[in-house]
Amino acid sequence: MNTALARLNTIFAFTLSVMAGLTFLCFLSTFFNEHKADVSINTAKVIVKNVPDYSAGREKNDLGFIVFDLQTDLTRIFNWNVKQLFLYLFAEYETEDHKLNQVVVWDKIIRRGENSILDYRKANTKYYFWDFGNGLRGNKNVTLSLSWNVIPNAGTLPKIMGTGQHKIEFPAEYSPNRFQ
Repeated sequence: MNTALARLNTIFAFTLSVMAGLTFLCFLSTFFNEHKADVSINTAKVIVKNVPDYSAGREKNDLGFIVFDLQTDLTRIFNWNVKQLFLYLFAEYETEDHKLNQVVVWDKIIRRGENSILDYRKANTKYYFWDFGNGLRGNKNVTLSLSWNVIPNAGTLPKIMGTGQHKIEFPAEYSPNRFQ
């Protein structure tokens, strides 16, 4: 009954239980931390074009171009339990066809130890800002917001929205070229 394998199994099970308990305590030690930060977003240039979407046939859809400024300091979010942050800038707006539209236009991963003070001036979007239809032209209620996911060593993956948004208005006329 008390063979070497049974004793090894008992030691292994006890070790796993202690490790699970320690991991849970590590999670609890940072669970109540606030992961908020102030964000400043501005736009330098906002353009809308009506171009064909080749992936969905030859229909013409609105394509928005945004040049933005982004400043924030995320250093206080990092602690011993934060492995990295996944940041994403998204635009939220309403059209006649859809009550809620959300489009990610830029993202970045910041690992522990990297510079977590962001100061971007006249940055371009990383992803296309497509609207499947004509909902961007003349839209005066597009909100840019920065959010991030905290990737911990142990625990949940909270989704945090930065404090600070920026409302933009798309022009009522289509631009003939990208930088006019």
